Amino acid sequence: MANPQSPILITNARVIDPASGLDAPGSVLIENGRITAAGPAAQNQGAAEGTQVIDVAGAVVAPGLVDMGVTVGEPGAEHRETLASASQAAAAGGVTTIVTSPDTDPVIDDPALVDFVLRRARDTACVNVHPFAALTKHLAGEEMSEIGLLQEAGAVAFSNGHRSVTHAGIMRRLMTYARDFGALVVHHTEDPALSGSGVINESLSASWKGLPASPREAEIIMVERDLRLAALTRGRYHAQSISCAESTKAVARAKADGLDVTCGITVNHLTLNENDIGPYRTFFKMSPPLRSEDERQAMIAALADGTIDVIVSGHDPQDVETKRHPFAEAADGAIGLETLLAAGLRLVHAGEIGLPTLLAAMTCNPARRLGLEAGRLAAGAPADVVVFDPDRPWVLDKTRLKSRSKNTPFEDARFSGEVLHTIVAGRIVTP
Repeated sequence: MANPQSPILITNARVIDPASGLDAPGSVLIENGRITAAGPAAQNQGAAEGTQVIDVAGAVVAPGLVDMGVTVGEPGAEHRETLASASQAAAAGGVTTIVTSPDTDPVIDDPALVDFVLRRARDTACVNVHPFAALTKHLAGEEMSEIGLLQEAGAVAFSNGHRSVTHAGIMRRLMTYARDFGALVVHHTEDPALSGSGVINESLSASWKGLPASPREAEIIMVERDLRLAALTRGRYHAQSISCAESTKAVARAKADGLDVTCGITVNHLTLNENDIGPYRTFFKMSPPLRSEDERQAMIAALADGTIDVIVSGHDPQDVETKRHPFAEAADGAIGLETLLAAGLRLVHAGEIGLPTLLAAMTCNPARRLGLEAGRLAAGAPADVVVFDPDRPWVLDKTRLKSRSKNTPFEDARFSGEVLHTIVAGRIVTP
């Protein structure tokens, strides 16, 4: 990505830039790996000789998606996913920036490992890659990581991966220390003492299936505790993936009180519910578990009113060795980089949210929260762009997925909305 291609002029487009509120017919001009102009004004820009002109016939041009919810297997579990394969999956889904979880082997809790991820990404990935570093050493929730050194090495934020820090005193110290470095704490909100051995949302559906269940309170209590600690420490806090109406109410109150807090949700929890699990289908086993339809509708409302800031894929590759088990014994997680945009567009087609709202939660909002330059089409911004036809139908064929793992909950799903081109730093990288 160091040597951009020749200039690119994307014409006859619907240009949407949520960061600036732009939504109008126009063009996008890319030169030297940067946006030169976007929107109606770009139609009058003179393109240099040798410019590649792409007429997209009315398709949408938007900032490339920024996914701050990606788990990869490198290092330690490359058979499930490498940075290279994850980046190819991202490019196929219109994602130009991925932020990786520290859940690897070894855990990303050392500056040398942050450097390894960045170097490996530069050598093998076709999209931008930024690592989260571990909030605690070995993700054990006991000993604080070297936040200052990890940040200096290139970590964009700090997460305890798929594990919650259960000790409130330790979490307070972590948030205080992170505050002093201006660092963002990204937390998985689930109290393991309450969720216990639960593998499905606590409801009638769990009873009918005879599965151990996890109550909503396992999430709600952890969210409310974290928000109290954010108020106490005045730290920067982001709830990684919420799924309950009461969680959104707590976040809304914290925002109204002026706290520096945000929250995210996976596209799965916006578009699927517990009934989709059907006959014990393990690709729908996730953490947090899929909730009721009422909770899903509440999540959509919270996204529409701005309480939920970020949508992530929740990309978590698992292979047959971890998924081909009875439901209660299977690993949590589903892949999602290639379906993030298409699944989100279901909400737009259903009239539940507007397209700019969806794109904001996938572009400028996560980029702004992480302090990244990405997620916008302003002149001078990096030329990370997605071109997609929001109405083009397609069916997901798992044999064509770029991810090394195939644990998608959308197998054989019908979508309306397909990525046509993904551009990173002025290069077309669509597989």
